[in-house]
Amino acid sequence: MKDPYLLSDMELARQIGMRIRECRLEQNISQQKLAKAAEVSLSSVIRIEEGQIKSFDTFIRILRTLGLLEIVSTLLNRDPISPSEYYKLVKSAKQAKRKRAAKKLITENNKKESEW
Repeated sequence: MKDPYLLSDMELARQIGMRIRECRLEQNISQQKLAKAAEVSLSSVIRIEEGQIKSFDTFIRILRTLGLLEIVSTLLNRDPISPSEYYKLVKSAKQAKRKRAAKKLITENNKKESEW
């Protein structure tokens, strides 16, 4: 597979869907059986295999049923941050950021006469 950062979101979803379909076929499972085992609708399985991943819950159920949850292990295996680091992150995110530059104050020295 190409570097995922070089793919568009649609192309990445399409390739993930194709990979899920390949895994399903390698395990000789029909779309109907996968839908029943994952407790999702048949149309959800079809859409995900087409790369239309709309529901994260459905996506995880299908990954679990096919034994593909290791693809999320990178996300889960991060060292948890300490409470103090979490506090710092939340505090910095909440601080108001300037949206515009401050207006210049008009003083007698920089005031220009209008040509009108």
